[in-house]
Amino acid sequence: MPHEFLDRPGDYYDGAFRRAAGDDALHIVSPADTSDVTAIHPYANSALHGALAAARAAFPLWRKTPIDQRAAALRRYQASLRAHGAELTDIIAREVGKPSWEAKTEVDAMIGKVDVMLAEGRAVTDDRVIADLPGEVRRRPLGVVAVIGPFNFPGHLPNGHIVPALLLGNCVVHKPSERTPSVATWMARCMHEAGLPPGVFNVVQGPGEFGAELATHPEVDGLMFTGSAAVGRRIVASQGAHFERLIALELGGKNASLVLDDCDLERTARALVFSAYVSAGQRCTATSRLIVTRGIAPRLIARLAEITRGLVVGHPLEGAVFMGPLISDQARERLLIAQGVAIDHGFRAVVAGGPYAVDKHQGYYVRPALHVAPAPDVIAPGYSDQELFGPDLAVYVVKDLDHALALANDTWSGLTAAVFTASRAAFEQAAEELRVGVLQWNRASAGASARLPFGGIRASGNHWPAGLLAGAACSYPLSVQFPSVEPEPLPSWPGAGLP
Repeated sequence: MPHEFLDRPGDYYDGAFRRAAGDDALHIVSPADTSDVTAIHPYANSALHGALAAARAAFPLWRKTPIDQRAAALRRYQASLRAHGAELTDIIAREVGKPSWEAKTEVDAMIGKVDVMLAEGRAVTDDRVIADLPGEVRRRPLGVVAVIGPFNFPGHLPNGHIVPALLLGNCVVHKPSERTPSVATWMARCMHEAGLPPGVFNVVQGPGEFGAELATHPEVDGLMFTGSAAVGRRIVASQGAHFERLIALELGGKNASLVLDDCDLERTARALVFSAYVSAGQRCTATSRLIVTRGIAPRLIARLAEITRGLVVGHPLEGAVFMGPLISDQARERLLIAQGVAIDHGFRAVVAGGPYAVDKHQGYYVRPALHVAPAPDVIAPGYSDQELFGPDLAVYVVKDLDHALALANDTWSGLTAAVFTASRAAFEQAAEELRVGVLQWNRASAGASARLPFGGIRASGNHWPAGLLAGAACSYPLSVQFPSVEPEPLPSWPGAGLP
């Protein structure tokens, strides 16, 4: 499957696409079909330094550009995204392995992010007058912001940091995942078509080591990272003396959905299947733990198994496919090993996982799996206590809501949770006690609104949420106080000896 953008340079900095000089290159094949080479991106460390230098040089003029002009440039970027929507959908589907319908929703989210950030999102960081001081709060850009993106949403998640960063006057160096690099190249093309000044937006391709260097580079004033909790910890530990650098982390979660006896069975089952298996389970908001009360558990498990067995797994560009492959053979192997651990610890495979063969395509496919724990307190190390990032749902049957809440909170993470109940009082109790940053009531956990904050607590983040509040992580407040309208007496102090 040829791609017209395949042979173009993957790096973009100082207003131009550039081919890195050297023998190192990212050779990207589709996880859906390893015969499909989606991109070859040469990379070199010199490009990283070139991008940072270009961003630093562009910052003084860009920060002085009136915000309405910056907003207009982002509107042109949005128009370019819309014009290239089909190409973006295609490359997301092929490089990530998402079905086309899902890849298109990601592109739509990228387009919609501009609307949100130029309206409600901008209002969050608009200058604010405090008339009775008199004084003002003015937002100021950090400077050069590095955005390190994930493979599972290579467009939507970095875009959610890039758009507010540019709106507020920062210059950006974006380092995409080495597994899904080509969406960033398309984003650069859209920024270029939007006429952004050279150096304002830059893309650098390369391995994970480039991200580590960005995280500690002295030219970086702020860092926005989306990825695993383990890498987030390494980033924080690497800062050393750079305590002044603002770091915003969007990390993973071992997310729970809590289901009570009074739930709507069919709606709940459908939401749970979506949450557990969409994107092949490769979402930070995926439900991996289902905690259900005893009365509804047998019927719910039976319905979940029925729906799960009917899910269509296949090539993302072919037919009515719900779920594509995992991102890599290593990811598949990790999942299969973890599922083996679950069986060894007494988990019952109601719907067995395992490798899955797709006709005419050699990829990293697996079947969605549903396991039931032998008891609520059983821990299978490497399975029940870690984010699997694959299509697997573990079910724990508990006696009541209090038991469910205690089990849900007994984890290292705090990203998202869902509660399924007809009782507002039960939901409010859960909202009060659950330690998460995003909570859904009778809705799938695997989703979020761009018009709300998005981020987790504990090891799922560091209290700089994205979504509507993303602009706060790439700017700082300047407090300004003016003289009073009425003249004040000259200041004097005891013991000053003033005449």
